[in-house]
Amino acid sequence: MTKQVKSRQNVADYGEVFTAKREVNAMLDLVKQETERVDSRFLEPACGDGNFVVEILRRKLEAAKRQSVPPRKKKPVPLEFEKQSLIAVASIYGVDLLENNVVACRKRLYELWNSAYEAICQKEASEDCRAAIQFILRRNIVCGNALSLKKVDEKGQDTEEPIEFSEWTFVTGTKLQRKDFRFDKLLAGDYEPRAAVRKKSEPATGRQLMLCPVQKETASDEGEFLAHYIADYRRIHTYGS
Repeated sequence: MTKQVKSRQNVADYGEVFTAKREVNAMLDLVKQETERVDSRFLEPACGDGNFVVEILRRKLEAAKRQSVPPRKKKPVPLEFEKQSLIAVASIYGVDLLENNVVACRKRLYELWNSAYEAICQKEASEDCRAAIQFILRRNIVCGNALSLKKVDEKGQDTEEPIEFSEWTFVTGTKLQRKDFRFDKLLAGDYEPRAAVRKKSEPATGRQLMLCPVQKETASDEGEFLAHYIADYRRIHTYGS
């Protein structure tokens, strides 16, 4: 059973209380259809060590298995599952103040993905794909303050550096496109979400954000769009940082 309080000091300093699994599933069931879409983008702005995002990935991986089964077949095609599961991982984002939480969250997501990956792909499993997944998790699960939209230092204090996120999209065949954006500019209205779990009138909570940036037709000169890479998805970790 996952503990809801791991440190009294963290509760006092950061208000850190983890959501129990029953409540996590009850809240995710409110948007069940989206949690079972491989490419629905979710952002958890106070992800802790991953209770919400791990369950989201678990549901997405089940969807990835289903989508990887060809017509009139019973088993997923390993290469197709590899791509679908990468999309599932790449569509999940998280922010937390504490570096140890971020490290633990990445680890839990990777281990969940790798367990499903090994079970389906077996001898066809690729170390390059594993490296790509780990790289995506480093880009998507970040140490920062979701209120100030700044990255934080080892003490959880704001820095001057803005939080950045990457959007990952297959463009053709095995080519994966990565676009980097500043989180504060996304929320400022320069990029608008395609879908949201909450209504605009509802307050922001740790459960509701689905990040799905859409670039406007006119180019911006304010630096919202930071970088652009395209590479084979198994080699995406060799481009950029």
